Amino acid sequence: MKNLKGALLFAQSGGPTSVINASACGVFEEAFKHGEITQVLGAAHGVVGILNDELYDMGKEDPAEIHRLLGTPSSALGSCRYKLKDYRDDETDYLRILEVFKKHNVKYFFYNGGNDSMDTCNK
Repeated sequence: MKNLKGALLFAQSGGPTSVINASACGVFEEAFKHGEITQVLGAAHGVVGILNDELYDMGKEDPAEIHRLLGTPSSALGSCRYKLKDYRDDETDYLRILEVFKKHNVKYFFYNGGNDSMDTCNK
């Protein structure tokens, strides 16, 4: 990680659970400890937030509030059930995701959720 300097983006989708919030807490708290991570971002409503460039700057949040995510039910950043099309059929979403990543200099990306979320990551 020492050579890769840029922003970290965390997104979540699927069913809202306190486990997803606990994962977000862990990612955010650890990210703040690394100088090569220049900004810690959270996407509103999963991949839909990325497509719409709706990102929260988690560095502006109170660290105590972020830590409270450990025991908070639901999905703090919001969720979605949006399924990406196969890029061979329509690459529009993929190009938009890359555009948003470049705009915010995203070098680290975490996506948390269930089966459909992992399908999104796989694509």
